[in-house]
Amino acid sequence: MNIRERNHWLDTVTMPAGAPGPLPETADVVIIGAGFTGLSAARTLAKQGAKVTVFEAETIGWGASSRNGGMVLTGMKLSAETLVARYGMEATRAMYAASLSSIDCVEQIVAEEQIDCDFARCGHLEVACKRSHFDACARSVELIAREFKHDLRIVLRNELSAEIGSTIYFGGIVDEVSAGLNPARYVAGLARAAQKAGACVYENARVNHINRITRSGIAGFQLTTGKGTIFAQHVLVATSGYTSAVTPVLQKKIIPIGSFIIATEPLRQELARELSPRNRMIYDSKHYLHYYRLTPDDRMLFGGRAAFFPETSQTIRKSAAILHREMLEVYPQLTNAKVEYVWGGTLDFTFDVMPHAGQIDGMYFALGYAGHGVAMATYLGQKMGEAIATGEDRNPYKDVSFPGAPLGIYNGKPWFLPFAGAYYKVLDWIS
Repeated sequence: MNIRERNHWLDTVTMPAGAPGPLPETADVVIIGAGFTGLSAARTLAKQGAKVTVFEAETIGWGASSRNGGMVLTGMKLSAETLVARYGMEATRAMYAASLSSIDCVEQIVAEEQIDCDFARCGHLEVACKRSHFDACARSVELIAREFKHDLRIVLRNELSAEIGSTIYFGGIVDEVSAGLNPARYVAGLARAAQKAGACVYENARVNHINRITRSGIAGFQLTTGKGTIFAQHVLVATSGYTSAVTPVLQKKIIPIGSFIIATEPLRQELARELSPRNRMIYDSKHYLHYYRLTPDDRMLFGGRAAFFPETSQTIRKSAAILHREMLEVYPQLTNAKVEYVWGGTLDFTFDVMPHAGQIDGMYFALGYAGHGVAMATYLGQKMGEAIATGEDRNPYKDVSFPGAPLGIYNGKPWFLPFAGAYYKVLDWIS
């Protein structure tokens, strides 16, 4: 296959430029990371009059914020039953309500800032790879309707043809609240909105050191970057799967996992409608899952954990072949469709597979989205911005324990990913 190793979304957008000139000496808040989380927080804080500086080690939206599938999803990675058993019904209700509010949050920002990113409430479809998966999903639908007052629709196997042009699944669940968008255009729009509100976003400005100091009687942080030093009273770490040793406590709690995507040439409209009649955001029920959708120009975008390790030229090329084979298992109709793009990104998983936001070592943070980051990163970025501005943290994860690796065996370098990948493949086989 002669495929461009390039992110398709980036060919649809012109990213805004970062701030020119030298750094200011001080800021009220420094944010590390110019992705969904950091830019959402910057917009929120700047609109409330804070002097905000954002540092991005690469370029605006360089990480997972421009490389994902553009799925704006309700729910969380873990099932409702698992969440209730672990955290209790009241806490789970708050988390689930936040997942619904996160979709509204994205929609509101898109409308207020007039971001041209193809946002649409097209709904998502979770397809069951086995009968047992479908039965478990059906039980979740009942629990979610009863306890969280949110209605999902069960799709039986003989009804699936109205939702997907594939015959390999055992049924599915539709949530009409979920949405899709072009993530590169969205993160570009967030950056412009934050800049318009007064935030300064510096590109190619990697943070190398953070020290707690007191300056003129004010406690805060001195940050040393590739562009100079700055003092800030508050710091928000918004680095997700690219969290580094500059914040070692957080790095040891985050597992960077590769996720890879291929995109076909634009398809004939008749074929595109056959593959996805309702243009849903689609993902399957496996641990080692696939996710796929039509892009606004009718390409089939097909992604998954083809290689657990973060993106490199080697893992991207290997993943292209794997994903193409697996795409044809779902959609044999695409046998003659040319694959034009392949790219990868790095997701941020935690050891409890939960989002986390709050304070650690005196700094604010939000991360751990496990593939649900378009909506939740936007939402938690906004919530952490509000927390910094008001001193009152209203995010539903602030009291959730944030575990690291058992026995302290992890130093931030995920040596165990091949074993984890094998483990999840076995789980999918026996489930």
